[in-house]
Amino acid sequence: MNQPANVDLLTELRRLRIVQARDPLPDWPTRARRLRALEAVVSQHRAEIADAIHADFGCRPHEETDMLEVFPSLSGIRHALKHGWRWMKPTRHVAGVAFLPASTELRPQPLGVVGIIVPWNYPLFLAVGPLVDALVAGNRAMVKMSEYTPRFSQLFAELVARHFQPDEVIVVNGDASVGQAFAALPFDHLLFTGSTSVGHHVMRAAADHLTPVTLELGGKSPAIIGPGARFEHAVERIVFGKLVNAGQTCIAPDYVLLPRNDVARFVAAAQDATARLYPDFAHNQQYASIATDRHYQRLVQLRDSAVSTGARSERLNDVADRPEQRLLTPVLLTDVHDDMPVMQEEIFGPLLPLIPYDTLDEAIDYISRRPRPLALYLFERDQARIDQVLAHTHAGGVTLNDTLYHIAQHRLPFGGVGPSGMGGYHGEAGFRTFSHMKPVFRQARFNGAGLLNPPYGKRFRQLLKFLLRMG
Repeated sequence: MNQPANVDLLTELRRLRIVQARDPLPDWPTRARRLRALEAVVSQHRAEIADAIHADFGCRPHEETDMLEVFPSLSGIRHALKHGWRWMKPTRHVAGVAFLPASTELRPQPLGVVGIIVPWNYPLFLAVGPLVDALVAGNRAMVKMSEYTPRFSQLFAELVARHFQPDEVIVVNGDASVGQAFAALPFDHLLFTGSTSVGHHVMRAAADHLTPVTLELGGKSPAIIGPGARFEHAVERIVFGKLVNAGQTCIAPDYVLLPRNDVARFVAAAQDATARLYPDFAHNQQYASIATDRHYQRLVQLRDSAVSTGARSERLNDVADRPEQRLLTPVLLTDVHDDMPVMQEEIFGPLLPLIPYDTLDEAIDYISRRPRPLALYLFERDQARIDQVLAHTHAGGVTLNDTLYHIAQHRLPFGGVGPSGMGGYHGEAGFRTFSHMKPVFRQARFNGAGLLNPPYGKRFRQLLKFLLRMG
């Protein structure tokens, strides 16, 4: 159900709370029906979705929408359909030795009504992904779409209204003021995906109601080419991770740390990889545009300010920018330094700084002195070096010898750490994020709890002494 900007969002939230209270613990057939409705939204309208996203971006290859949005959305839904019934089951254990023969259990309980705020860069997947987890956990949801993808946002609202009952999922569209009002609603849980700067505002708004939040932010995700890496392979995978969706990916490699003597080699290998991945670049329709004029100008300023203060720009092809199409040619930046804006801000586009190091310890120290990133990529064959990097760095997630793919693993939670976010979701981790794992202690009919009742005499002190020895 699409909600225009003048609709009272709080009234809609209260309406969903009322119907959720009537069925606070939906059975598996109900949850599965809702998941299949979401599957129908994606699978039956795949072409319309790709067309709408393409129109919003100016150019977004249908192949990238299928690979990066449709496939992981459908895969996540089908994983939940396969395993969700098991996640719902209470888990039972015997109580601690001192409390036997009592037992304990954890009962997953839906939180209620979940709010989801969707960014513009992957508007399908970053709406469907958290929605899958909210629905399999038995919640209802309100979803705020991005105003920067108006065609897709409108389409998604229409498709959800067509496939869901009106009291299951509400899609909200509107400008930034609507987004601010949405973030301030007293949801039972709020998930936000977007920039760190906006994440601060979302968390402040949620704090007024003590609304628990999951924040999927960003940051400067490093790629390390270790001394033992397969170098050409590493360069190709970094170029792939950087140029899909023209770098407009929260976990895209933001900069590369590589051995000092390999900088020129990287430039040449990256140019070769770009030519293979995007042949005839001047006429290639499989390289995405920058989504908005504002973002395009921001990227141009990041690049130009770096060059004007000493960096060198190495184009990955010989095609000039096309501002009228928001097509920004990909470049490597060498000789960068830390006070350049391109080294302080998340880039979120096809600019890739190269940072040389002399020792792997130096590379690790470079990462550790900076805010913790959403992702880290390491290319290395030596297990001791891999363990060294994993032990001495923090990141929301890690992919070894490739880029991006940790986000698509249903058995791995996806989320940030510190400035790159808090909490995680995907698969069973997402089910738990949107559930209250209610702890239950079940006392046995015949038990010794009465032995601890007052008045506290000799028998009590002997029993307490025994319990303290047990620990």
